[in-house]
Amino acid sequence: MDRISVDGKRFVDEHGRHRIFNGVNYTDKNGLKFCYINANEYTELSLRKLSECGFNVIRLGVTWEAIEPEPCKYNEEYIDKIVNFMDVCHKYGMYVFIDMHQDLYGPVGGSDGAPQWASLTDGAKLKKNKLVWATGYFWGKVVHNCFDNFWANKEVNGIGLQMYFINMWKHIAERVKDHPALFGFDLFNEPFPGSDGGKIFRTLIMSLAKTILTDKRCPKMKMLRYLLKNDMSHVLEPFDDPELFRKVTRAGLPLEKKFDEGVYSDFINRLSKGIREITDNGIIIVESCYYTNISIPFSMPAVNYDGKREEKLCYSPHGYDLMVDTPAYDYPSDARVQTIFDEKKNTQEAWNVPILVGEWGSIAESENYFKHIDFLLDYFDRNQWSQVYYTFFMSMFVYDTPIFDHLTRPFPVAVCGTIEKYRHDREKNSFTLEFNQDREYDVPTVVFAHKEIESIETDGEYKIIPLGETGRSHIEIKTGIGNHKITVKFK
Repeated sequence: MDRISVDGKRFVDEHGRHRIFNGVNYTDKNGLKFCYINANEYTELSLRKLSECGFNVIRLGVTWEAIEPEPCKYNEEYIDKIVNFMDVCHKYGMYVFIDMHQDLYGPVGGSDGAPQWASLTDGAKLKKNKLVWATGYFWGKVVHNCFDNFWANKEVNGIGLQMYFINMWKHIAERVKDHPALFGFDLFNEPFPGSDGGKIFRTLIMSLAKTILTDKRCPKMKMLRYLLKNDMSHVLEPFDDPELFRKVTRAGLPLEKKFDEGVYSDFINRLSKGIREITDNGIIIVESCYYTNISIPFSMPAVNYDGKREEKLCYSPHGYDLMVDTPAYDYPSDARVQTIFDEKKNTQEAWNVPILVGEWGSIAESENYFKHIDFLLDYFDRNQWSQVYYTFFMSMFVYDTPIFDHLTRPFPVAVCGTIEKYRHDREKNSFTLEFNQDREYDVPTVVFAHKEIESIETDGEYKIIPLGETGRSHIEIKTGIGNHKITVKFK
């Protein structure tokens, strides 16, 4: 497998081909139980199926609590499981990037992430919420205190919490630095600003209320009727308007900017430097704050340390409709999610890096939701973004499900030169790729075909490489210098 690097807004391989990545999340929220990363028969079956269905990257979510259960004592058994999982992925030609996952800081906040010894609550007690799990971020004193102490780099046994975290990451990097399946290091899942995060939430609620009361674009009585009927799928319809949506979310920008430009930027720079002290392999993958998932602009500068910018850098935003994790997510809004992801383009432009969408989708099964999946995949394709889908149900990777069917679609795996555009036309049952080849290559352009092929139109020589007995295949096309168009029609 080729080492993957970065060239401007493109992922590139050792041959200089433009690479696109289509993947899924494997998030181990069960700590020492090794629920998803255990390289057993079930895992191998699911990874083989993913590979045969065109998936070429896995976001592997692991936790600090599992890796470092005691200060400076690493659980090598757990790390072995990570390496073994990567071995299986390599066997089936899939890359892995390691996601240091957390939600609500850790078990002390009611979810996963940091170990008990690194969770400084300042005496606050966890209050179980009966609403959406994320409410722990909004008014959870335990979560706020833990994050405040982490960002303040409070000491445990004379060592700052952030230094423990950096050293833990360096240990992981040492173990996987030469692994052929290594794609990169996803440094911190959905960082949260602590007490300021609670202030952002209150600011957003006040902004929402003010907008509903004063903006003529909000039909107050209609929204109230929906609210009284508990019909949340329609309550927020006015905010399909991008301008109105941004009017609400921009209220949180001052506090978000303070976090991004201050403690978070400094932390990520030091963490990235620590990993680069171990290895030059692997891409540094940076996520933005939890609240940027609802379109608040991300203000952190590109990763920079020792007076130079990180070269192998990508931005990994997340994006869900506001109704995610609720029953109303059967009716996600394409317009609101597009507004969220449109904001991510500004960071991409400012940093001049590729985008790898780290989380999107999640859970629901309905015709509305399937249309939402198709909408977002088309959006990512138009922007030439790589992506990994998020699910809580690993069984979808073994058994045929409607969601899996929608996620399995044609895309350019590796392109000799620069991609101009590509599109999957579901109505015409076809796929089109246009690209510019700047020089001669000793390797082909590769396109994944998700169904049996009826015809291929191209000015190059091609061959079809079957992927198992699935009817799916890789199309390898050899072309020369110039502009090219490839059209594939499916049966």
